Amino acid sequence: MTKPLLAALAMVLALGACGSMRESRLNPMNWFGRTSTETLAPRGGWATTADRRALVPVVTELEVIQTTGGALVRASGVTQTQGWWDVELRPVNDERPLDGALIYEFVVASPGAPTAVSTEASRTVTAGVKISTARLQGVNRIIVRGAQNARTVSR
Repeated sequence: MTKPLLAALAMVLALGACGSMRESRLNPMNWFGRTSTETLAPRGGWATTADRRALVPVVTELEVIQTTGGALVRASGVTQTQGWWDVELRPVNDERPLDGALIYEFVVASPGAPTAVSTEASRTVTAGVKISTARLQGVNRIIVRGAQNARTVSR
């Protein structure tokens, strides 16, 4: 009778120690530490990327084509050399009119390596943007800026 009683007492003591054993270094589940989630992102998040594209040196053409849903604005410009890319009419002031004018900056990305100058036709870049009818409310002119000049179309 003493052997089963000693075995039961040993089991009760062992089970009672399990609560403190969970946090102990003797527990093999604690040998490698707790899992954690790590990120490479900074605490405040990533900063917004800056647009490093340059303004087109000269805006040579600006055209506004009316459509049923608004208007298409198409602009052309001439770069210094060939190979400029990623052309865009970037809106200024979140595409809200300033004094009745929608303003766009004509931006392009420079080529990765030096390129030839060649003819003006080979250096001409064209970009466009669609403007909805709702966005055109209260707008009486559209301005496209380049580095050396700007073109304007009025209603």
